[in-house]
Amino acid sequence: QVQVAESGGGLVTPGGSLRLSCIASGFGVNIFTIGWFRQAPGKEREGVACINAGRSNSELSIYYANSVKGRFTISRDMPKNTVYLQMDSLKPEDTAVYYCATDGLPCATWPSEVGDVGQYFRSWGQGTQVTVSS
Repeated sequence: QVQVAESGGGLVTPGGSLRLSCIASGFGVNIFTIGWFRQAPGKEREGVACINAGRSNSELSIYYANSVKGRFTISRDMPKNTVYLQMDSLKPEDTAVYYCATDGLPCATWPSEVGDVGQYFRSWGQGTQVTVSS
């Protein structure tokens, strides 16, 4: 059974950092695309980062939303079967519930998709709250 589970959320002051983890089970993180999404109260779900399947790092495809580009970094640890989202220079507008999801659209297609990319992902974690506040 394909499953993912997030951890690592919390409260951080503006300018701080957090690292979220997405632990996969039932599949290898080199098999399916894994995406990070977030949803703030009253706002639509946003796809913030994506890492594509690939047997080696040279085959990776990575995507970042413009809102997080240069501040967030997605990476994977294949022995640990985990994908990370390192979030630096956090802003209050980054406050949201963050989800990882898998078995969905390849990262290369995200820039051309109109609307919610998350609707194409089949397996979701339970979410982890990130709050950026002074």
